[in-house]
Order: sequence, then C-alpha cells, then structure tokens
Amino acid sequence: MPVAIITGASKGLGRALAEALAARGWDLVLDARTAEVLKETATALAGHGTRVTALPGDVTDPAHRSDLVAAAWKLGGVDLLVNNASALGAEPLARLEGLPLDGLRRALEVNVVAALGLVQEALPLLRASEAGTVITVSSDAAAEAYETWGGYGASKAALDHLAAVLGEEEPRLRVWAVDPGDMATDLYAAAVPDDGDPRPEPARVVPAFLRLLDERPASGRYGAPSLLEGR
Repeated sequence: MPVAIITGASKGLGRALAEALAARGWDLVLDARTAEVLKETATALAGHGTRVTALPGDVTDPAHRSDLVAAAWKLGGVDLLVNNASALGAEPLARLEGLPLDGLRRALEVNVVAALGLVQEALPLLRASEAGTVITVSSDAAAEAYETWGGYGASKAALDHLAAVLGEEEPRLRVWAVDPGDMATDLYAAAVPDDGDPRPEPARVVPAFLRLLDERPASGRYGAPSLLEGR
C-alpha cells in the first residue's frame, strides 16, 4: 500500500484528506500537536483497515520530523508528504504595524522552515517511490494582499516559492502547492473570530487533492476551486 505523511492531521483539512486516503487503502503517518485528538483521529481512520501511526509533536522539532519519516519507513516508505500544519503568527490577525515579531517568527518556523526540514528528511524515500509526491497547503493570502494577513501570507508565499524550486530541482517528483480556498476550519476561526459567514467544510475540498493524485499533472501551484470545477 502507498504511504503518506500528513502534518496537522487531527482535524480540519488534514483529517479530511487522511480519511479519504485511508478509504483508498493508504497507510498513514499522522502528526498533530494535541495527542488526545490525534489518537481519536487515528482510531477512527484505522477502521478502514489501513495502518495508521499517530505521532503527536511539533513539526518545528527536528527529532519529531525524523520520527515521522522513520515511522513511514517502517510502513514501507514515503509516497506522499503533505505539509498541512500551519501557524497564523497572530491570533486574531493583526496589521503589520502591530504584528508581534515572535508571532511572525513562529509562522515562518512552522509554515516554511519546518516544512522544508520535513521534505529534506523524507527526500531519500520520496525519490525511491515510483510516484513520490509533495503537497504543500497554500493560501490565497500567499498571492493576494489582504489587510491583517501580511505575516501569514508572507509565510505561505515563501512556502509556495520553495515548492516551485523543489519541483525544478526534483523533476522525478510531483510537487504541488495547493490553495484550498475558503474553508470552515479552526485556523480560520482563530484568524477572524468575528466572521460568522458560512464556509465549506474541508471534506468538500478533498476531491481536488484526489484529482491531483489521480491525474498527476506537472509540478506547480493549483487552486482547489478550479480543480473542482474541472471535474
């Protein structure tokens, strides 16, 4: 069975994507910071009959990243790495004039540095896979200027660029930066707590990711809404 590492997998998009892959028979290595929620997620996904390894921890910890890749190796390798774990940098979001620099550092550390660190750790196994794939979860804030989204958007823009360069440097892999669009997630609720407008559940976006895995287009940046419209 193919093996995927998914960070930030206890809820939201990470869990929804893990659920879809488990239903397809993928073995999974799941990461999240909250141990109890991650354990519950892993137990639920194991009901599909697939092997699920849950490792709570912080992706900014190099030892934790090594543990994730080691766990995937025990399951057979790494066919897919999904860098989904994200940090806002400030909760709620703040204008740049008042953005806490420690918060910006946290966003960059989680969204960029840790993501690259995990890619570096997993690259030998990804290269050995017949269909090695890296997905980095992006945001429209990486490409558009929205008031108060500067710190988070800057980190996602940096992640997009790393993904683009990785795609050039590793032509045998598929490297996709995917903007999932608006979703009802805890991260968005923390970013804009006063926004009560209804938003799609993450599971509605997952078919866009599955389409990429099925069709394997060239490495690049993709928007989930356009992928869903083209089904």
